[in-house]
Parts: sequence; structure tokens; C-alpha cells
Amino acid sequence: MPKKRGSSRLHQIEYPSFTRKYLSHLIVLIIFLLILQSVFSIMMWNKINTTNKNLEDYQERVNREIEINNAEIKNKINELTENLFGIQDSFEIEISNIKAKTSSDFSGIIKQTVNSVVTIKTNTAQGTGFVISKEGYVVTNAHVLSGGIFANAITAQKESIPMKLIGYNSKLDIALLKITPRDSSLDFILSKDVEIGEKVIAIGNPLGLSFSVSEGIVSAKDRPGINQMPGYIQTDAALNPGNSGGPLINDDGKVVGINNFKAQGENLGFALQSEHIITAINNIAIQAFNQTII
Repeated sequence: MPKKRGSSRLHQIEYPSFTRKYLSHLIVLIIFLLILQSVFSIMMWNKINTTNKNLEDYQERVNREIEINNAEIKNKINELTENLFGIQDSFEIEISNIKAKTSSDFSGIIKQTVNSVVTIKTNTAQGTGFVISKEGYVVTNAHVLSGGIFANAITAQKESIPMKLIGYNSKLDIALLKITPRDSSLDFILSKDVEIGEKVIAIGNPLGLSFSVSEGIVSAKDRPGINQMPGYIQTDAALNPGNSGGPLINDDGKVVGINNFKAQGENLGFALQSEHIITAINNIAIQAFNQTII
């Protein structure tokens, strides 16, 4: 018998066209989602990297600002410390001055000033001088050096130091000399700030007695001197040839004048006022160094 045609073949399945279209759209959607996911991942990665970079920059900036602030705080602390030390030193000086000024005598002032006073010895005479700057400049009366070939300064510690003459003013009887640098010096006070009746001391070596002190008061100001110039303080503090050129000092330890001469037979001494000393010294320094020194 004849076989039926096609009875042993498998039946082929045919999908409708809408199903194929759906699958195509699904595949496209999946691919789009994958691309979108990749783009999003890249964007997030970039954002994370940017955020990390910003955080690093911010942290670096904060650290830098902290370092700057720490440096400024340290500088402020150092500045305040220096100011406190300066204030402490000022208080100590003021307390020392008050103690010396309020003592029953001039012992405190003498202790403060004696190291700035020197005995001046030449081959012909002896007098007194005093240190006016820590560079070692010394002032005395010019007549103390008259006829001398050399001059030595004898300190309170008995040290002998050679002196160099810088110059002199014969009219005002002022001489400027130089020794080795000193640890202390005396300051001047102008006559306008000196009161009549104010207590003073004259330091020197009268009659060869080293660093003797005589006490008195300011009796008058602007008295005429031997040179007829009205620029001398009158005092009843005992002046002798040995303390000529020494300082006349007030109870603040300031130099009101340089002991110059005394009236014969009278207990009247005269000291050239500080402003004239300063002018004479600076004129000598200008001629020698082309600059002032006080």
C-alpha cells in the first residue's frame, strides 16, 4: 500500500510576527538598560572620584589653614611672652628706683651709679669723669687733662683703663674720651625738669679719696659761670678739685650737671647744666665721627 506523504515529518512551529517584534524590542530595551547602567556607573564613578578629590583638596586646605593659625598663635604667644618679660623688667627697674628714691639717704642711688663713675689720672693731675654710653664714652672737665701726656680711668673695681681723647670744648670746659665698652652708663636730665631745692649728690674723689660722695640741694639754676654764660646749677654740695668733672646726680639717679668749680671761701659749687653738656659732646662727636652719640 502506498505510504501517506509526510506522515513521519515533524511539524514546524511558526511564531506570529508580533512575537518576533516583541522580542526585538525586549532585546533593544535590555541593551539600552545595560548601556544606561554603564553610563550611570561611569557617572557615579566620576562623581565619587571628584568628591574624593574635593575632599582631599578641602582637607589639604584645612590642614594648611590650621598650620597657618598655629604659626600665628605661636607668634602671638611669643610676642606676649616678650611683652610680659619687658613689663616685668620695667616693673623691676621702677621698683628699684622707688626703693632707692624713698630710702632715708642716697645709698640706693650710689649703688646704681658708682659703676658709671671713674677716677681720671694723668701724669700731672687727677679728677673725675662719668660714662655716658655703654660704648665707653666718658665726659670730664677739659682742665682735668690740661698738660697731661696720658690719661687712665680707674673704675670702682680698681681696674685701670687707658683713655683716648676724642675732643674738647675749652669754653665750656668739657672733654670727651673713650674707654672700653661698659655694662652701665648715666643718663641726663635737662635743667627745665630740675626743681629748686631738689636733693643732689656730687660723686668724685676729692683730695684723692676715691668715690667720695657729698650731698646738697639745687640752690639755683642758670647761674653765670667763669665764662659768663648763664648755664650753671648752683649747689651747696661740697665740691673740691678732685671731684671736678664728676656728675651731680638727683634722687632719680640722673645727671643734672657736671661738677665744674666752686666759689672761693664760700660753700657754693657750680655744675654745668646737662643741656649744655649734651650740645658740647655732640658737637665734638660730629667733628670726630660726623655723627652725634647722645
